Amino acid sequence: MRKKIIAANWKMHKTVEQTTDFLREIASHDFPGEAWIAPPFTALHTAAEFVRSRGIKIQIGGQNMHEASHGAFTGEISGSMLKEAGATFCIIGHSERRNLFHESDHQINAKLKSAFAAGLTPIFCIGEHEAARDSGEFMEQIELQISSGLLGIETSCFKRMVFAYEPVWAIGTGKAATPQIAQETHRRIRSYIAKRWGDSIADTLPLLYGGSANEANAGHLLSESDIDGLLIGGASLEVKSFLAILSQVKP
Repeated sequence: MRKKIIAANWKMHKTVEQTTDFLREIASHDFPGEAWIAPPFTALHTAAEFVRSRGIKIQIGGQNMHEASHGAFTGEISGSMLKEAGATFCIIGHSERRNLFHESDHQINAKLKSAFAAGLTPIFCIGEHEAARDSGEFMEQIELQISSGLLGIETSCFKRMVFAYEPVWAIGTGKAATPQIAQETHRRIRSYIAKRWGDSIADTLPLLYGGSANEANAGHLLSESDIDGLLIGGASLEVKSFLAILSQVKP
C-alpha cells in the first residue's frame, strides 16, 4: 500500500502568527491520510515546534533549498538548515522554481542529492508545458525531467522520495487536468519508472497530482488508482478547504 499524502505548498503566504493560528485550528480535527505542510521559511521552525510539542500528525517541510551545504549564497537556505529547523521534507523542482527562477534539471538533480544527504524526503516535481501537451510530446519532456533529475541517485533513495506530477498549464490557472488525464499521465510515469528502475520501486513510489486541485475535484482525483495524493497551493491556505480535501482521502 502506497501512503496517501495531501501536501500543502503555501508559497509566499502566511506570517508566523497566521501559521500558528492555522495549525491550532486544524489540530482539533481528525483526518485520514498524511498531511504535509510547507510554510514560508520564516514560519517553518515555529510550525515544526508547534506540531512536535502537541503530537500533531502533520509533517512540516521546506518549499525549496539550495544544493550547497553552505556558502556565500545570499538569501538561500541549505538542507541541513531546514532539517535543524524541524523540516522532514522539501519540495524540489516546483514548476515555479523551474520557470520563474530558471532552475535547470542539472540544478534540480544536485538539490535532490543534497536533500537526501541532509536526511530530508524530497517531493520531486515534474510536469509538461502546454505546448508539449498540445503536441502530444508531453511524456518526452516528463521522462527527460525524471532521468536528468535522478542521474547518479542510488535506487535505495527511492524509498525516501515522493513524486509530484504538476502540469505547468494547470498551475494556479484554475484549469486542472481531468481525473482521466491525470490518471493516464500518472500511469505512464509509473510505467516509465518501472522500465528504468523496476516494478518494486514503481509500485511503492507515492505519486501526487498538483495543478489547481481543490475540494471540488479532490475526491475524483484521489479515486484514481495511480494518484496517491495531492500537492495543493491556493486551496490549502484556508483551514476549511484543506480539511475538506483531507477528508476525501480513502484509508
